Amino acid sequence: MKIADSRIKPTFELEAAEHQLGSRPIAGVDEAGRGPWAGPVVAAAVILDPDKIPANIDDSKTLDEDSRAFLYRRIMKVAIVGVGIADVDRIDRENILGATLWAMAEAVSQLGETPKLVLVDGDKTPRIPMSVRAIVKGDSKCLSIAAASIVAKVTRDRLMMDFARAYPGYGFERHKGYGTPEHQAAIAKLGVSALHRRSFRPVQLALGLVDEKASRRRAQLGFGLQVESKI
Repeated sequence: MKIADSRIKPTFELEAAEHQLGSRPIAGVDEAGRGPWAGPVVAAAVILDPDKIPANIDDSKTLDEDSRAFLYRRIMKVAIVGVGIADVDRIDRENILGATLWAMAEAVSQLGETPKLVLVDGDKTPRIPMSVRAIVKGDSKCLSIAAASIVAKVTRDRLMMDFARAYPGYGFERHKGYGTPEHQAAIAKLGVSALHRRSFRPVQLALGLVDEKASRRRAQLGFGLQVESKI
């Protein structure tokens, strides 16, 4: 027997209420790729047309690859979309949060229409010249943000599959740069590539830039600097 999904799904209620108050157009913004050890972080901004919202939009984390690809095509056909990509150099230079906020601002700037209000997933907002609101777990509450999460995820996954051809042997086409056992084994065998984030602790350990035992002791005592995002 199939059990119905009782999880609350994202809706267009917040956007509809803001539309009535004159805040239109409204963009939803989300990112993909804060946690991986390698590759860029990608942000997307999406303005949905209230009369042409594709059915079954959901938080990208709840969808399988085929569903994300299908919805990506639908969103790209009927919505206004902007994408921002922060490369590894920016991540290492500014840290992952700074790079993510930059990518979000870049995604908004790439929209073909200037939004009056921007809804951002999370608890931090980028510096942009319009009203912006942070919504914790926004990708599970707000359709515009959920749509942005799909665009960001599909865009980044495709980039990582392209990178897999440029950096063979690491398995980027499968793990997309996340810290899997396969990825860890590949680094041990092949070393660190130009695509790896040198500001992240697992990569620093592989490069011998930090002492693993000392790092663990310091972390246990509460002195360690956390450089790897878990998001």
